[in-house]
Amino acid sequence: MADTTPSLGPVLLAHARTAIAGRLKQAADSAPDHPALHAPGASFVTLSLKGCLRGCIGQLEPVRSLGEDVRQNAIAAAFHDPRFLPLSLDEWPHIELEVSVLGPVQYTACPSLAKCLEQIVPFEDGVILASGVHRATFLPQVWEQLPEPEQFLAHLLTKAGLAAGTWPANMKLGRYRVAHYA
Repeated sequence: MADTTPSLGPVLLAHARTAIAGRLKQAADSAPDHPALHAPGASFVTLSLKGCLRGCIGQLEPVRSLGEDVRQNAIAAAFHDPRFLPLSLDEWPHIELEVSVLGPVQYTACPSLAKCLEQIVPFEDGVILASGVHRATFLPQVWEQLPEPEQFLAHLLTKAGLAAGTWPANMKLGRYRVAHYA
């Protein structure tokens, strides 16, 4: 995981905000530099409006520098999340931003719900479920809305396009931790 010192949070949030403001053709302060921005990193950027999800896009594995990842994910969350219309200029002043920097993902075979429940740490683990072409993740912050592990996994199965109550024998479980900045 990239350097996740407390000083990094405001820098990442500034980069996300500047990227979105630029797409909206709005003036924004220039975002400060930080050494961690230049190292490979994986992030998710989450937008909220009046306490409700308004967009969330990210990467599970580092594919570019952390700074570029945050900027691209911020733009994608604001304008390309398929669950929402593109962010409007009227919404922009009311948007709250979060940036999550992901640590490495640890994958294991998970042939049953019971085996999966044994491995996850509620309120700490981000979770990926993957089976064939089906794959979905919830950041650790989602535990706040879905605190029961069985319920958490049922919703994640649905998000992955799998029927709740089913468990494919080829299921893989991915677990990761995040440094979260809001």
